[in-house]
Amino acid sequence: MSPTRRTVLAGAAATGALAAGLPATAASASRGPRPTIVLVHGAFADASGWHDVARSLQRDGYTVIAPANPLRSVPGDSAYLRSILATLKGPLVLVGHSYGGFVITNASTGNANVKALVYIAAFAPDQGDTVGGLAGRFPGSRLGPPVLDIRPYPGGADGYIKTGVFREIFAGDLPRGTADFMAASQRPGDLATFDQKSGAPGWKTIPSWFQVSRDDQVIPAAAQRFMAKRAKSHISEVDASHVAMISQPRATTRVIIQAAR
Repeated sequence: MSPTRRTVLAGAAATGALAAGLPATAASASRGPRPTIVLVHGAFADASGWHDVARSLQRDGYTVIAPANPLRSVPGDSAYLRSILATLKGPLVLVGHSYGGFVITNASTGNANVKALVYIAAFAPDQGDTVGGLAGRFPGSRLGPPVLDIRPYPGGADGYIKTGVFREIFAGDLPRGTADFMAASQRPGDLATFDQKSGAPGWKTIPSWFQVSRDDQVIPAAAQRFMAKRAKSHISEVDASHVAMISQPRATTRVIIQAAR
């Protein structure tokens, strides 16, 4: 069974196991304790997208937690992650994919336990930046009103990527069957998050790593490079779609381990 196939079939069971975390192997006293790795998903996805990366990290002895990102608002989602981080002891490495980068950037500010930030095809906003502003800063993003199904809910409206274009926009390097299931099971983001401003960024004081996806149709590679250079991140690139953590789990895991050392 292929890694991408395993990712989708894992589903909610994988999410629950990741959220619980597994005990890490004790590091040598001279190097101190290994950090807990916190994996934060973005919109149109869920924590099961981290399945292969998380399993690799766990096999290497890291404690991993992949919480469910509420996807309701920038301040609310950041506050939710901040509350989770407050329950974890020892050093932390925060990893964000896509909109998850907004969340880790804000939730990490002022937290002395956060030792590194890792952006995987993600937003790394500065204060005052918005999702919409960063996605549209450079040409190439295909994410916008024409490809979204809007579904109101009490108190707001959610955006879903239309199933007919989900694979080519979001996951072009995954098997069609895998992408089709992801499209059917996607978790939407509240449309309000597109225009909400980011707060003071954690990357101003916390070392960061950034893996750029060259074939990204959601956040153009040029935008990713701009944000990575602005944050003075350690930069690497992969030939991948927006979901590099699924299509390129080994490369993604390597970047996270580099940040954790």
